[in-house]
Amino acid sequence: MGAGASLAMRLRGRQALVTGGTRGLGLEIARLFWSEGANLIVVARNAQELDKLRESLVPQSAPGQVFDAVAADLCSESGLQSVIAQMQRRGGVEILVNNAATQGPIGKTWECDWQAWQAVIKLDLLVPVQLCQAAVPAMLRTGKGSIINLSGGGAAGPRENFSAYASAKTALVRFTETLAAEVKPHRIRVNALAPGAMNTSMMRETVNAGPARAGADYQRALETMQKDSAATMQRAAELCLFLASDESAGLTGRLLSAVWDPWQRLPEHMREVETSDVYTLRRIVPADRGQEWAK
Repeated sequence: MGAGASLAMRLRGRQALVTGGTRGLGLEIARLFWSEGANLIVVARNAQELDKLRESLVPQSAPGQVFDAVAADLCSESGLQSVIAQMQRRGGVEILVNNAATQGPIGKTWECDWQAWQAVIKLDLLVPVQLCQAAVPAMLRTGKGSIINLSGGGAAGPRENFSAYASAKTALVRFTETLAAEVKPHRIRVNALAPGAMNTSMMRETVNAGPARAGADYQRALETMQKDSAATMQRAAELCLFLASDESAGLTGRLLSAVWDPWQRLPEHMREVETSDVYTLRRIVPADRGQEWAK
């Protein structure tokens, strides 16, 4: 076992694919998964960054641990197919982390560039769906698997001036719930993860857009960039590990916040979670708020 490997090795021998795995949260997830013994397929656009990641991880590998890198633009059909081909060469994956995303145009919906708006839907929604389509058949054959879709701001409530991102992430959460219901009989789990505010390129984009375009998000982003978000990023990566490992067995179809939800205690409350609609997207009616309105 390499010097950086965990004694627990909660993902030992499991094949995991992480998109957007050379920067920000994706990088943190890739490093943590590797330390827990996972075989990795890391996807990113920049081949040099992938090589750098390989050089940092491989010396800390456990016996037999495999690192694969795919330099690809997921918005291109050829790039997406190269990722799927690598997944198939490895015999499928047991863990899929759809982390790659773009924030896209910032501003009022009617002022946004339409091509840029569509590009957000492509990367943030359609690409994860297609990767799920490619990953599930192998999971069905083995009778196990965990899919983790990264949610984001706007998935659980309106996010003014970020309509493309919020729409894509909300749709991704509903897709997560739907796919989870479809594959639950096959012991495949599908969950969404809201990581919380972090000092990333998306935050810089929000600050650069200025208060006129970003609205209230501008000040929040400015404050986030002035703080050290390493702890938030680490907590989000640890939640991702929790969802990928057997610790979260039985948990599926949920949207969990790394920052606000007591996810470490969920194994103690699995029965209550499974028989309720907590951590899901739902329509609120008057009766839910103690109101009885005549029809």
